[in-house]
Amino acid sequence: MTIALTQLLDDLSARTKKKFDSMPKVIGKDGNFEIADLKIGDEWHRLSDVVAVMVDLKSSTNLAKSKRPASVASIYDAGVGGIVKIFKSLNTDFVDIQGDGGFALFWGEKRYERAIAAAVTVRSFSEDFVKQLYAKWSDEPKTGFKVAVASGPVLVKLVGLPRQVEMQEPVWAGRPVNYAAKAAQQTEPEALLITASVWDAIEGNDYIAFSCGCNGSPKLLWADYELDKIPDDEKFGKSLGTKWCVTHGQEFCNAILDGKTHRDDVDDALRSERTLLSYGTVTKNDAHKRREDLRSRGSLEYKMLLSEALK
Repeated sequence: MTIALTQLLDDLSARTKKKFDSMPKVIGKDGNFEIADLKIGDEWHRLSDVVAVMVDLKSSTNLAKSKRPASVASIYDAGVGGIVKIFKSLNTDFVDIQGDGGFALFWGEKRYERAIAAAVTVRSFSEDFVKQLYAKWSDEPKTGFKVAVASGPVLVKLVGLPRQVEMQEPVWAGRPVNYAAKAAQQTEPEALLITASVWDAIEGNDYIAFSCGCNGSPKLLWADYELDKIPDDEKFGKSLGTKWCVTHGQEFCNAILDGKTHRDDVDDALRSERTLLSYGTVTKNDAHKRREDLRSRGSLEYKMLLSEALK
């Protein structure tokens, strides 16, 4: 095999200059967006708010040591295959699985509800997966699925070679996938992490914020967690250390997916505790106001893009 390296680099340099000199067309889309809309070319699509759920299997490389290929395959098939089934059950809009993990994207109606339900379900599945794994291979390293959720606007485009479908993939440019990946790097399988904007969207949902009360009265489930790998106000995230309740998990999951938000068994003192978690310090309150401002400006930008696209 030989390659005309100098010519290739010269062509790439000319292509880069052309791309920088002529801005690509960006079309604003949201609930009506379909992956099938993407084409190879200069056209990008912008979604104003997408929720990303990132999943990563801890110590996956060590799990493969000293095992027959069939044993390694069974671990990946049970684990990653189970994750795909969860995402499919929660009507994810896009899934990208790579090796020992991947991410799911949710947009449109009830995107936060579907994403959080998927993330907590992965957290619950992970516990059983690890239990069965250790029962078969007792000397395994600490493992389990690390889960994180982030949200924000994205630009998406199909990249690759024309007329070669196997060489084409959508690229998601923006904070959600990047921040969800950084958060997943920082967590452990026992704690699901979310970025600040995700908390902004779900904090008012009693079925998400508070426990069912099986072990007494309902309690606030979330705690502050600073995501030091994330550079802006999104770093003021939250951590969830529980899974679905065996008794009430299905009821709560379906309530979330049905759009229910209020519970009569949550008292004012508990709601005040949630408010304190969200806005209890000057730093938290200022960060929340900045995120609100970014979202309102993003919404205006989206409307302008959509208006241009419809002309």
